This record gives sequence, C-alpha cells and structure tokens, in this order.
Amino acid sequence: MRSRLPPANKLPKSSSASSQAPLVGQTGHSAAVTSVAFSPDGKILASGSEDATVKLWDVSTGTDLRTLKGHSAKVLSVAFSPDGKTLASGSTDDTVKLWDVSTGAELRTLKRHSEPVAFSPDGKILASGGDHGTVKLWDVSTGKELRTVKGHRELVYSVTFSPDAKTLASSGLDNAIKLWDVSTGEELRTLKGHSAAVLSVAFSPDGKTLASSSWVGTVELWHVSTARELRTLEGQSPVTSVAFNPDGKTLAGGSNDTIMLWDVLTGSELRILKGHSGLVNSGAFSRDGKSLRAGVTTQRSSCGMSRPAQNCARLAVHPDEVIQ
Repeated sequence: MRSRLPPANKLPKSSSASSQAPLVGQTGHSAAVTSVAFSPDGKILASGSEDATVKLWDVSTGTDLRTLKGHSAKVLSVAFSPDGKTLASGSTDDTVKLWDVSTGAELRTLKRHSEPVAFSPDGKILASGGDHGTVKLWDVSTGKELRTVKGHRELVYSVTFSPDAKTLASSGLDNAIKLWDVSTGEELRTLKGHSAAVLSVAFSPDGKTLASSSWVGTVELWHVSTARELRTLEGQSPVTSVAFNPDGKTLAGGSNDTIMLWDVLTGSELRILKGHSGLVNSGAFSRDGKSLRAGVTTQRSSCGMSRPAQNCARLAVHPDEVIQ
C-alpha cells in the first residue's frame, strides 16, 4: 500500500490499546516507513520508506534480510507479485522498480510514473498510479508500457485488479473510484459516494463486490457490475487499508491503532482489534481466514538532531489476531 498521509503521530489516538507485543519491531529505516506489504506466503514483509530504500524482513524472526537501494526519493508503495518472486516499488522520483526478492537484484526500472503499484493475479501486468490522475499498465516481463488511462482529476491513491484480471479499480484524491477494462483501457464506470479521498480499494474473492475506504473513516461496499452502492460501514478516521478474508464474508479495515472487522452481507461490525500502536498500512488474512496479520508503521515524535536517525522510524508486525 502507498501512503501520503500525515505521520502516524499526527493522527487521532485510539481510545485504548492492549499491551500485546509486536512480533517484529524494527528501526532499520532512517526515515518514516510509508508502506508495507506481505509476501503471498506471509513469510516476508517489505517496507518502503521516506529514506528512499525498501527493506525485506523475515516475519517470524524480525531479521533484516536485505535492503534494496536504487530510488532517489521517497518510496511510497510496495507490492509482491502473486508468486512472491518479484517486488515492485513506486517512488516520488517518478519511477517504479522491479526487484528479485531472492537476491535483491534490480530487474528493471519503469520510468515517468510512480505509485501506487499492484500486480495482476497472473503476475504478467503491473499497474501504477500517478500524481496527475493517470494509471499505467506495464508488461512485467519486458517493462514495456501497454497503455495509459486517465480519468481521475487528481493523484491516484490505490489500484487493484479483479480476481479474473479483466478489471482494474483505481481510487484517488478526487473522491472517486473508477473501473477500467484491462484489455482495452476503456473506462467502464465511475463509483461516486465518498466525501473525501479514497485511500484503498479491494475486490472480494469472487470479484462481485468492491470495498473502498476513505480519509474520513467510511468504508463503502459496491456491486461491481452495476456500480450500485450496497452499504456504508463506519470506521475510524482514516481507514487506510481494506482486505477481504478468503471466503469474502468478512472485511478488515486498518486505521490508526485499530483494525475493524465487518460482516460483508449485513454490514454489522463484528469486532475491533486494538493494540496496534501506529498506522495499520497493511492487513493480510491467513489462507483459512481464521487469523489476520497487520503491518503497522509509526514515527516517534521525540526524535531530534541529537538522536540516531534510525531510531526515528519504526515498523511493527503484530502476531496473528485470531478471528474465529
């Protein structure tokens, strides 16, 4: 996920928090951590930072596996390919880079576009968003730009493919969500209902429902084929990430210090998971849907010139929350 949000210490504080210790707590970056993503098997966490680097972490031990250097400005988005072998990173240096996860080698640089980034389900296409409302589609194997689509009036915050890879959803600062035909680049429809920037979008496993979250804490569920708004879920401001569980019956939304769970069919709130001290930038359900892992970023407000820079940024991965 990408982030151009205020530092976590500037966001509203949760009313309560548990004493649950993080599985991984790291200070390896020298500036704020802006984005995190889990590998498909959940064993590796990638983190992008304002220090222009990407780090790969062993989730079970907290070991810093390697640092990926090549960007010249803030890295605001990271995403793993479906097979977990390739990582994409988007930066404000106006490039997207592809990396070999096993070696850390830079595979190629896609120029004149930035972030967010997302792989298609088959891993063959990469989508990237831009500051000027554009979305680009790239051939992963060659780095060739397939097409550029434009419909948003301002920067794009999130992109995601449908499970069948035929549709791309994008959302942005213009409060809108757009659905695109991947093969032609045609705009299929625009979903309107949010009153603030739409920070994250996610398709249900069957591709029939789209979830979207906003800066003001609302989550909308949409019927994809008709663009009909199904229901509005109330969360905490801002809801920065959304994820469906494998059977599509539960939706998780990450916010400041908190993860919220809703029943997709009824819209009722099932549970609030607290104790995640920081901004929940990423959430991933286990394959059986019974637990949820969260990637949390924080930035300490007490850092000054007299303190080592690496102490100013913190990344935490919390233990699996048991859902069922």
